[in-house]
Amino acid sequence: MSKWKSRFEESGMAGLQGQHKGSQPRTVTPAVQARIIRRAQQKPSDGSTHWSCRKLAATLGLSKTSVQRVLAQAKLKPHRLERYMASNDPQFEEKAADIIGLYVNPPQHAAVL
Repeated sequence: MSKWKSRFEESGMAGLQGQHKGSQPRTVTPAVQARIIRRAQQKPSDGSTHWSCRKLAATLGLSKTSVQRVLAQAKLKPHRLERYMASNDPQFEEKAADIIGLYVNPPQHAAVL
């Protein structure tokens, strides 16, 4: 007897519903987003002229898809930069993570400008 037929005989129409809910969607935390953005704004240490998503992902230990998603969301195109933007602020990543966190999960009744 088939799996679906036996489920229908045991539970009726409810037995035909999917039983695996799937995995939770993977999201990049604001701290990781800030790390990607900061690194994309720095010159590569291997002497190359620009970052590729794969090279940046390998350097940070992330998947290239996550890096692509974050760069697209931030509207950064490191392969098209003529010069590198650098922040001298040692707390840049923490500050960027706080700001990104406000946009990703804003407080109720708050206006983020």
